[in-house]
Parts: sequence; structure tokens; C-alpha cells
Amino acid sequence: MNEPRYLAVKLLNKTFGSGSYSNIQLSAGLDSSDLDERGKKLCSALYYGVIQRRLTLDHVIAGLSSRPLNKLDDVIVNILRCGIYQLAFMDSIPDNAAVNESVALAKKFGKTSASGMVNAILRNFVRKGKRICETGSGDVKLMSVEFSCPEELVSELISDHGTEFTSAFLRHSLEKPEIYLRRNQLRCTAEELAGAVGKAELTPFGEELPECMKVRTNGDITVTEAFRSGWFHVQSLASQFCCMALAPTENDLVLDICAAPGGKTFTMAEMMNGGGEIYAFDLHEKRAELIRKGAERLRLTNIRAAAGDATKFNSELPKFTKILCDVPCSGFGVIGKKPEIKYKKLPDFERLPEIQYNIAQNALNYLAVGGELVYSTCTVRKAENDAVCERLLREHPELEPVGLPHIMGISGTSATLSPMSGFDDGFFVAKFRKKG
Repeated sequence: MNEPRYLAVKLLNKTFGSGSYSNIQLSAGLDSSDLDERGKKLCSALYYGVIQRRLTLDHVIAGLSSRPLNKLDDVIVNILRCGIYQLAFMDSIPDNAAVNESVALAKKFGKTSASGMVNAILRNFVRKGKRICETGSGDVKLMSVEFSCPEELVSELISDHGTEFTSAFLRHSLEKPEIYLRRNQLRCTAEELAGAVGKAELTPFGEELPECMKVRTNGDITVTEAFRSGWFHVQSLASQFCCMALAPTENDLVLDICAAPGGKTFTMAEMMNGGGEIYAFDLHEKRAELIRKGAERLRLTNIRAAAGDATKFNSELPKFTKILCDVPCSGFGVIGKKPEIKYKKLPDFERLPEIQYNIAQNALNYLAVGGELVYSTCTVRKAENDAVCERLLREHPELEPVGLPHIMGISGTSATLSPMSGFDDGFFVAKFRKKG
């Protein structure tokens, strides 16, 4: 059915029902649809918008519905979420269109008996001035509704970083994500790349990260000939800083112990001017193949990718002068790009610090004397970051902390990166050296 709102609701039903990743679900849905570019943009905006603001939207619906939310049909709830989202957050869509299309959707999904309720709730929302919720910095319940973030996560972020950080971090997560790329200096100049990405605008980040560029585009920059030719790969600013912290050169033998899908591996290989060698491992062969394909596209020949368990010692591997230990994590630093992550329960992540520590401890077996290791995550939880690193130093006296590069005001031997310090994602980076 060639209707973006219909597809958005259909995909939301699948996503909330299965817990699958939003980017995978949306990509598959759009690829199999016959929507034009305009329709795809509307579908994407609704789909991501509803996931991003789900708790806020549910708060509004609950206040307008005579029936509890959990007693409503799942399809109707997602139709109402889409309707409220259009009315509250999409100024380009007229109120009447948002209401009428939502009523029509109920009928298209075979829920004609509920169409009157959909009409009444949405029109009541408009009549009441589209009031969302109260705001209240420091009030966990109000912040949960305002930023559509579960109360337990709001509380933990406040405990770890304070109210000001938490409010700013969660507010930023509701904004349109910024896009950065890393220019492959082995394949093209900055001028050549700028002229080969169509209507996309590229802004060099600056001398601190010379190959990093911010992207402004209404399309998909990865469908360009420049991408197919290996002139760049898309990579967050925070991830690029992580590679700068390790600072590999063409004289290094590097281990990327949890490498897939390979963005950091590619950046490090380019930083090494195609010299040296990087061993890139990930648990599953399919993910290792992603690294190989990316390296082939970028024409990087100094990468050796294979499947491997980061928690188990492999006696056949050599000693490495540089190791990147970018461990599996809760991912709460990237909820602006993957909003479904924030709705996971904190107990689901209880075992992560132990897993992270075991991976880092195993990585130390491969680190040469005098070699350096960077521990990183894309979360801002101290239990997965500071606590793991403190344990490493406490239980491994052969390690010493090493200063991070002084980029964007960063100082010290570890840092929580965030939008408040100029980065696009929440990230954690710490650096160590193995003493002789």
C-alpha cells in the first residue's frame, strides 16, 4: 500500500512487538515499499519520531482516553501515537490532515469501530491547545515524560552525572542527529570529495580532526559514487576521537578486539597511511565479513579481519603495540540515533561490567610491554566506564593511565564525551600503557 502513514504504523507494530533495531526494521520496510522519496521521508520521520517520543505520546493519550492505554488495541495505540506526533511536532502537516488521515488509518487496518475514538482523542488534543506536559528539571517523573526516557534511566543518569548534564543530554537526544564522515586521505583530497557528493554540504571539522567532516544533506550520502569508490566512510565524531586517542602509526601492530562493523578499524588503517597491520576481530563470521567488505571498498590492505571470541585467549596471536578495546555496552550514549535502546530495562545490563572487564583483561594478554590500550564504550553509565577502568588499574599493577589527546578541551586519562562537550554522541574513552 503506497501510504507512508500506513507503513509507519505497520513498522511500529513490528518494532514494539519484537524489540528489533529501528534502523534495520525501517530500512527493510522502505526497501520493500513502493513509496517515492517524499513518502519515505514522511514514513521515516513518523517512525523515528514516535519511537523517540513514545513515553511523551503515551502520557498525552492516557490523559485523553477514557480507557487505560494497556486496554487499547496495539494498532490503535500506534495510530494515536502517530497522530499526536504529527499534531505536536510536525508543523508542516495541517491539523485536519493529521486527524483525518489517522481516522482513515483505523479503517484501513480494519479497526473501523475505533475510528470514532481516534477522531475524538485527536480533536480533543487540538482543542486543549496541544498541551504536552509540565517541565521540571530535577523532578524524575516530569523529566521522564518531557524527554521520553524511563524513570530508572533518568535517575541513574542524575546519580552519575547530575541534573544539568542529564537534562541537556536527554534534550539533545530528541534533536535530529548530526552526521559526520571520515575522508579517506589515501583515496582523495578534501576538494575532490566535496565535489563528488552531489548536493551534500561538507564542513571540515578543523585541525584537531583534519579528515573529519560534518555533513548536511537531505538524501543518503552513501548512495554516491564517492562512497562506492571508497573515498569516505560515515563515522561519528566521538568514534573518530577514540581512534585519535589510540594514535596508531604505520610502525604499529594493532589489535581491534571488538571491531565490527569496522568504522574504527577503517579510521585507524587510514591513520597508519595503509602501513603496519590491524588484526580486527568480532564474535561472528558475518560481522567479520562486514569489516572485509568495508576494507575492500576503501581499498585498505593493512586490515586482517576474522571471527574471534574477545573473552578467550588465542595463543596464536602475536603481541600488539596498540589495542583498541571498544567493548559491547548498553549503548545509552547513542539513543539519539537508536532511540529504542533507552526503553530497555537496566537489569538487562547487570552482567555487562563483568563481560567488559573480562574482554579488557583478555586484551592485556596481547599487549606488548610499553604498548598502549584504549578502552571505550558508547554509553555514559559509570558502571560500564569508570568502574571497569578503576578495577583494571586496581587488579593489574602492570598498567598505568596515559593522557588523552588535548582535543576539544579534553584532558586527563579518561573522559566522558557528550554533546555538552561538543561531541555528537555520548561516549567514554580511557587510555592505558603496559609498564616494563
